[in-house]
Order: sequence, then C-alpha cells, then structure tokens
Amino acid sequence: MTDFAALLAPTDGQPSVPLIPVTKAGLDGWLATQSERVRVAVAAQDFKAAPDSIAILPGDGPADWFVVAGVAEGPLGPWALATPAEKLPAGRFALAGELGQAGLGWCLAQHRFGRYRRLEAKGARVLTTTSLGAISAAASEAEAVALVRDLIDTPASDLGPAELAKAVIDALGSQAEVQVTTGEALIDQNFPAVHAVGRAAAHAPRLIEAVWGDAAHPVVAIIGKGITFDSGGLNIKPGGGMALMKKDMGGAAHALALAKLVIQGNLRVRLHLIIPAAENAIAGNAMRPGDIIGTRAGKTVEITNTDAEGRLVLCDAIALAAEKNPMLIIDFATLTGAARVALGPQLPALFA
Repeated sequence: MTDFAALLAPTDGQPSVPLIPVTKAGLDGWLATQSERVRVAVAAQDFKAAPDSIAILPGDGPADWFVVAGVAEGPLGPWALATPAEKLPAGRFALAGELGQAGLGWCLAQHRFGRYRRLEAKGARVLTTTSLGAISAAASEAEAVALVRDLIDTPASDLGPAELAKAVIDALGSQAEVQVTTGEALIDQNFPAVHAVGRAAAHAPRLIEAVWGDAAHPVVAIIGKGITFDSGGLNIKPGGGMALMKKDMGGAAHALALAKLVIQGNLRVRLHLIIPAAENAIAGNAMRPGDIIGTRAGKTVEITNTDAEGRLVLCDAIALAAEKNPMLIIDFATLTGAARVALGPQLPALFA
C-alpha cells in the first residue's frame, strides 16, 4: 500500500517548488502581477487555467521554476490537484493557499496497483501545506479509497470468501472484535440464505462480523455485499456480463473501508460491520430456479433467477443488523446493473 502520509507534509522551510492554483476567472489578474518572462511562458504553453491543466514556469534564478495549476472556482475539491500530482516530476511542492479537500486527489493520483505487474518507480511528489488539519484526514481517506480499489481490482482467483475475511481481520483485527462463520456453520447460526448462495462454490461462504466501540453508544450497522465472483449461477450470465464480476464484492470493500475510517475517527458509535461473503458458482448442489429457501428473518423466498443472489445474502445480513436495534443501517449493495442503466456510471443509486 502506498504511504499516503508521506505525500503530504506541513510547510517546514525546506526547498520546495511553488505550486499555485489559478482559476480561469483569476488568470488575467494573476498574470498582471507576473513578469514579462512568465507571461510569455504562459502564452507559449497555451495555459488557460482550465481545471486539470498545469504550466511549468521560470522563476527568478537560473535554476528556479514554479507550477501553476488550473482549478475550478471555490475551495479546492478532492480532484483539483490530481493532475499535477500525476504529471509533475518527483520532488517537494509548496502549495499556495488552503489545501481544502485536494489532498485526496494528490495522494490517489500517485497510487498504483502493482500486485500483478512490475511498475516503474517514478518517485514521490510531496505537497507541503499550511492546512495542518487537512493532512491526516486526506491521508486516511486516500488509504480507505485505495483499499477499496485494490480489493476490487484483485481477481477472484486471489480473493475468495476466505481472503475477504482475512482482509477484514488485517484491516480491523487489532482494534475490533472480528468473528467469521464459515460453511455449514452458517446453517447452525441461522444464515440460510448466505449458505444457499455460496454452497456450490469450491470455497465455502462466510458471514464476517466486526464489532467496535462503546456499547453505550448508538449502534451503526455497515453492511457490504461480498459476492467475490458472480457467474449468475444456473441462470448463468453471458461472457460479457460475467467479465467484470470480480467487482461484485465492491460493497464489502466499501463497507470495510468505511468501518476503518469510523474507527480511525474514534466516532462515538457502536460499530457493527457485516459482510456476507460467497461465490455464486455452479455445481450439482447449486440453488435452482424454483427452489424455496429460508432466511434469517424467518421468511421463505422462491428463487426465480439465481443471478439475483445479492438480495439473498443481504437479507440475512440486514436481519442480523436489525437484531441489535441500530440507529442507522448503511448497506452497500452493488446490487443490480439496472441502476447503472437508469443513472449512468457517474451517479450511484441511493435509497433512504
């Protein structure tokens, strides 16, 4: 994992290249304060201060230089400095003005998933800032987002239910109480829907729980769908629909990362993380269309399509969460492609 804390630092007087955010509306005013040499260099690079653009400009001394970055109006948003972080050479850069939320993009632009290929080392771009309070928050958020991305990018050959459980233990185990119910024990512990979805896979399904915080504080349940691969079951998906189904545990990845942020923030809640983890596979004991299965809540469900497995594992998880009378349930479903058809790739479907 990238050391995000090392990418942001307080202003400390060490030699750093100035990094100046400029908006389109403010470009002319800024240029009026600059030397003719700088104005010529800006024109030569056709820099218009559009968001996600940069210009490298000469400083006063022969070896001096600085950077201007085009940004949107208002406080710096999460991705305002992502392009400079990706394009600039390794070194230290001193931000002019408040960091805002931009530390997140500065960090994530330098994160690479290198588990399966050798990456060329580019060297760290360190941003120094006077916004001391924003540094640790940005590093924590970047670490959480990178955790989500890396888990989702890992193929099912290396991330099944067992490995997902290990990821929870690795991320939270030193601070939270983690319990994993596996295989036939799901029947004994009354998680029949999770068992039904995952029983045909070579790797046994699991119900992963983590509890943290003062029992006197309000209970907040965070639930994430952990289908580590979704073939569709006997209602098998076509090849194109199955190609990216390693991502069907994205809800679990989000839930885990959010739980980690809750713990790091020492929020005044009693955290209850629940991840039903299974692979929706095909074998002689796979659930079939027409089967009727039980659920933790005591209701029965008729299976009309085995590719609707997410709602099955989540119904057991939500029933478990409800038993603790939570103040709030947050459920990351990654549930249906119809949501993306309706809203496109940029808007999440939220129900409240």
